[in-house]
Amino acid sequence: MGKAIGLREDFDGAALRRLSRMTRSANQARRLLALAEIYDGGSRSAAARIGGVGLQIVRD
Repeated sequence: MGKAIGLREDFDGAALRRLSRMTRSANQARRLLALAEIYDGGSRSAAARIGGVGLQIVRD
């Protein structure tokens, strides 16, 4: 099994949500909102649901 990748420390959930409002791409906005959920301590399941992807994609 691979090693987990750490989250960047120069972003937080609020910053990612602001970026998601600025983008014109719906796919990018969903990915940013999913990451914001993880940064805020949410579950991977919730992030997958927000991002519109499967749980395995979030784990990868």
